[in-house]
Amino acid sequence: MTETLDKQAAHRRGVTVTTVACLSGVAAGVVSNVVAAGATDQVGVVPLLAALALNLGAVRLFGVDVEGFSTKDHLYTAFMTFCLWFVSWGILLSTA
Repeated sequence: MTETLDKQAAHRRGVTVTTVACLSGVAAGVVSNVVAAGATDQVGVVPLLAALALNLGAVRLFGVDVEGFSTKDHLYTAFMTFCLWFVSWGILLSTA
C-alpha cells in the first residue's frame, strides 16, 4: 500500500512540475508577443527569464518540495519552459 502511495505522489509531483513549466513557457511566449516589437527585439527574452525565475516559486505553491530537486530537475524545468516559450512566441509571430 505504501509503495502505491509513493508512486502516486511521485507521479503527481512530475505532472505538477511539467504542467507549471509548460504553462509558464506559454505565458512567457504570450507576454513576449505583447512587449516585443518583433522577433529581433531582445525585450522578448525578458518574459522567458522571468518565467524561469518564477518557476520554482510556482511549483512550491502547489506543494512540491523543491529542496530535493537535482540538477537534472532544474535543467528539465528550464528546458520545458524555454521550448514552450519558443514555440508559442514563434506561432504568435507567424500569425501577426
